[in-house]
Amino acid sequence: MRFAESVEIAADVDRVWAVQTDVERWPEWTPSVTSARRQEPGPLTLGATARLAQPRLRPAVWRVTEFDPPHLFVWESDSPGVHSRGEHRLVPLADGRVRAELVMVQTGPLAGLVGLLAGRTIRRYLRQEADGLRRRCERG
Repeated sequence: MRFAESVEIAADVDRVWAVQTDVERWPEWTPSVTSARRQEPGPLTLGATARLAQPRLRPAVWRVTEFDPPHLFVWESDSPGVHSRGEHRLVPLADGRVRAELVMVQTGPLAGLVGLLAGRTIRRYLRQEADGLRRRCERG
């Protein structure tokens, strides 16, 4: 199962990257995350982990598996029967704005069932994250 959202943001890539990688502050700008706790101190880096709680979903620990500042971080999480991969890509645009691309890919024996049962929620959460990121980055 693959879900994707994108949004154009009137801010430079460094500003958007700083907001997007400050995971513990996500609950301040997206209702799709009720709590986010980094598992180790310091900035987000390759191998870093965070525990996220989201409404209607089980809390999950996410580990950063790809890291290319300020353009991409990917993190992954496992639950029984489903492997989830969250992609956070920033594409600088010619006019100084940024397109943020958010992708959730789920694989594993239960991925299809989870997609059927939670697909609407996942799509809504990606849209909330995209919209919240835009609002947060565009405000002064």
